[in-house]
Amino acid sequence: MSLSFLPRKICLRQNKAHAHPIIPDGCAYHLYGKDVILLKKPSNLSRLMGYAGGHRVFTYASWALSAVSALVALVPFLYIWRILRDVLAAAPDYAQAVSIPHYGWMAVLFAVLSYLIYVGALMCSHLSAFRVATNLRLAVTEHLAALPLGFTERFGSGQLRKIIQESTGAAETYLAHQLPDQAGAMATPVGLLVLLMAFDWRLGLLSLVPVFLGFAVMSVMTGKRMAEKMRQYGNALAAMSNEAVECVRGIPVVKTFGQSVFSFKRFKATIDEYEKWVVAYTRELRGPMLLYTAAINGVFAFLIAGGLLFTRNGVTPEFLLDLLFYIIITPVISLTLTKIVYMSENKLVVADALRRIDSVLDAAPVSAGSEPQHPQDSSVTLQDVRFSYDGKTEVIKGVSMDIKPGQTVALVGPSGGGKSTLASLICRFFDVQGGSIAIGGADVRSIPKEELMDTVAFVFQNSRLLKGSILDNVRLGKPDATEDEVLAALKTAQCMDIVEKFPDGIHTVIGSKGVYLSGGEQQRIAIARAVLKNAPVLILDEATAFADPDNEARVQAAFAALAKGKTVIMIAHRLSTVVNADCIYVVEDGQIAESGTRDALCARGGLFAKMWQEYQWSVQWKVAKEG
Repeated sequence: MSLSFLPRKICLRQNKAHAHPIIPDGCAYHLYGKDVILLKKPSNLSRLMGYAGGHRVFTYASWALSAVSALVALVPFLYIWRILRDVLAAAPDYAQAVSIPHYGWMAVLFAVLSYLIYVGALMCSHLSAFRVATNLRLAVTEHLAALPLGFTERFGSGQLRKIIQESTGAAETYLAHQLPDQAGAMATPVGLLVLLMAFDWRLGLLSLVPVFLGFAVMSVMTGKRMAEKMRQYGNALAAMSNEAVECVRGIPVVKTFGQSVFSFKRFKATIDEYEKWVVAYTRELRGPMLLYTAAINGVFAFLIAGGLLFTRNGVTPEFLLDLLFYIIITPVISLTLTKIVYMSENKLVVADALRRIDSVLDAAPVSAGSEPQHPQDSSVTLQDVRFSYDGKTEVIKGVSMDIKPGQTVALVGPSGGGKSTLASLICRFFDVQGGSIAIGGADVRSIPKEELMDTVAFVFQNSRLLKGSILDNVRLGKPDATEDEVLAALKTAQCMDIVEKFPDGIHTVIGSKGVYLSGGEQQRIAIARAVLKNAPVLILDEATAFADPDNEARVQAAFAALAKGKTVIMIAHRLSTVVNADCIYVVEDGQIAESGTRDALCARGGLFAKMWQEYQWSVQWKVAKEG
């Protein structure tokens, strides 16, 4: 987040380069170089205004216009009072009340004027709200781009979608509608107080009793306890949203294997958890809401009781007129109180939305060292590397490797042993928590992010093609590449058969109009992307996992062309792909169990020899009829 969005009131400043400062409660902080600047926690509104930029003036204008609209909306009641006064004064000869049409039209005029002013308030608030929502979404997406890939993978696409769309949408709705209504709801009681006390102070005080009761109950509904309930409710909703996305993604697998009940178990669990918090939240609000509803709708009852009390010695026309006026205006009191309670609830909603946005914005981005380092060659060195996803259980336990420039090494071993994690650490999808990783003698944490991405090319197990043309997907490796360069990369990656079978060639849009590629074809497109990038270090993560036999031969040929002159680190379960590797590292339980060439490892009779024997048996396996 840029410094322009930061609060201005500083609580404390520390200049301790090697100490972890203690952050006081209620303070935010910003790291500026080696300085730790502690800042007073800003209000949610001030934070949102920080994202409004120059458009914040429209928010202030909407408040003023909404307040004016609310006050103007009370003027028709004065004309109604005048109508009642003239009617009572003229009775029974109502023809004498000649001013009634004038008062009626004036009431209509001020009602329309109030509406028009309110429309202007909404136009101003929407201009500011749209700018805030846009800047919020930009801030979140830009920060996501700066975060390690591991963060986004661990966070979940469903939850990220909810934050980018729904949480920012909640902030937009709050600024566009609820803040102007809040200004109007704050101005209305001021005008009402003047009106209520101007005619009969006794009836005015009676009208205010339910107001005070309503505010007392509302303070209970919007306290810290309810805020915590709202937070838990939001967590349950986010978890359900995330599982819903994953469930939809897994429908083809579920249908294929007929495991619908089992596969939907996690989704059902999140639905049950969501239901639990919804019920708990509703039960918690049930009692206060009943009291609040009774209070805001009890103004009429208080006025009737007061009228009976004050008229026990007789009724005067003046008192009857004031009583009728107060009875007519009581719906405004109820409506105002209802707006206020909904605004208080909306404050909790927007606070929870900003907390979720902060869960992304507060994540530490990939940072370069104080003194940038630059790789001298394509060597890769791991020195006593340690890593844990949760900060407790190590999944990489003191791994060391020394890969020379131009070497091809393979990482093999049982599933869950840590092979993909090691590859992710080399690309800096995560940062090591112990030891170091260097490329060309430069620590990856000190290599500028752009330079690191230019140095390492990663071909994923899942090809991760975007919905776009073949040209656009390949150009991700080099955005400024010409079409001729893209075609050359596609040819090297054995993709010309894919290009030639579509009338639009490289301009064919994948994923639309029935244009879909097989797993092996997608993999070759991804390889073409890596060819175009031409990075000196190449990491292949189970790159042939989804290739059919025909495509596998083409993929292997593409790999051979791609790997020329490069340092290659491949992760493979198909041991046939690693037979020619310069060195094979067997990874088990986060450690290097053994290493060497294929022949040396087979001769040793260890874990790799056992894996190789099982692999040889598997490729010879065939289906045969019994008997």
